[in-house]
Amino acid sequence: MTDSLEQRVRQLLAGIVDPHSGSDLVAAGAVRGVGVAGRDVAVDLLLAYPALGAREALTARVKQALEADPAIDHAAVGIEWRVAAHEVQKGLGPLPGVKNVIAVASGKGGVGKSTVAANLALALQAEGATVGVLDADIYGPSQVLMLGLNGKPESRDGKRIEPKMGHGLQVMSIGLMVEDDTAMVWRGPMATQALTQMLGQTNWRELDYLVIDLPPGTGDIQLTLCQKIPVSGAIIVTTPQDLALLDARKALRMFDKVNVPVLGVVENMATHVCSKCGHEEHIFGEGGGALMAAQYDVPLLGSLPLDIRIREQADGGTPTVAALPDCDLTARYRAIARNAAARLGLRARNQAGAIPRVVVKDD
Repeated sequence: MTDSLEQRVRQLLAGIVDPHSGSDLVAAGAVRGVGVAGRDVAVDLLLAYPALGAREALTARVKQALEADPAIDHAAVGIEWRVAAHEVQKGLGPLPGVKNVIAVASGKGGVGKSTVAANLALALQAEGATVGVLDADIYGPSQVLMLGLNGKPESRDGKRIEPKMGHGLQVMSIGLMVEDDTAMVWRGPMATQALTQMLGQTNWRELDYLVIDLPPGTGDIQLTLCQKIPVSGAIIVTTPQDLALLDARKALRMFDKVNVPVLGVVENMATHVCSKCGHEEHIFGEGGGALMAAQYDVPLLGSLPLDIRIREQADGGTPTVAALPDCDLTARYRAIARNAAARLGLRARNQAGAIPRVVVKDD
């Protein structure tokens, strides 16, 4: 009876699809244990992504599905999570102190990529992860302003630099090294070298995710960076506008060329809601992000509106997720963060360092 009821519980769990990963709980490897005592059951779930904002709803959903079965009187459900390091491009090793690098990219400028990157990092943190941000836009760094940072970074040993802290995030940017009005008149190789040094010489501390705000475009700098940086997954930011979608497709194909999985598409400025009358309209087109996602068989992670609060809060040094933790916009960012992290959680784990090296020496 006990074995048959446990088997029935696992069958029921296989029928519950995690809305963030798109996979059922059994196939995703989320079922850590099932206990049976008479007609009562206990289920222990371990998610591969931080889900503080979704735990309560998922717990209730699993409990309801189990207790709807006539063989079960009561179901106790526990949900925790553990972020693992996932595979990167062949030939590249993981960064010290960083489990996963998530690149946020766009095919062109002006689509709100940097704002999305900052709020995505804050949303991952709000979901329960330890997060850092690397501002990789050498020519136009913006994370210093958006995250309210000032002062130059310190070095404790004269070799590695300490990240600045902004709203709980570990942050590094070329904008911390130069004056605000200094133009970075560097050719591609110099910019690439500066970025790789910042990335490798920053003393990142036990990060679950390092969000990299890549420069816009798909030129030599972006391609070289994607070949040198160990990236676990990428997110493409676009607007519904045809011109932006055209360039976003180029960014997606760039990641394909360097064997970096695209976790999904974020459609920014999808709609505009008038602050006076509440009228909503698609001023940049409609459904473009969903169409692109379907065309390339990647998830649409979420859509964000054109909202004056997002711009005002980013310019003020406290992005929306930090400024308004309980508002509708923050809920959207947190859902996007869960969706992206859950998709990454389905990918193979990075086995580098899992198998110890054995060295045989002659006496």
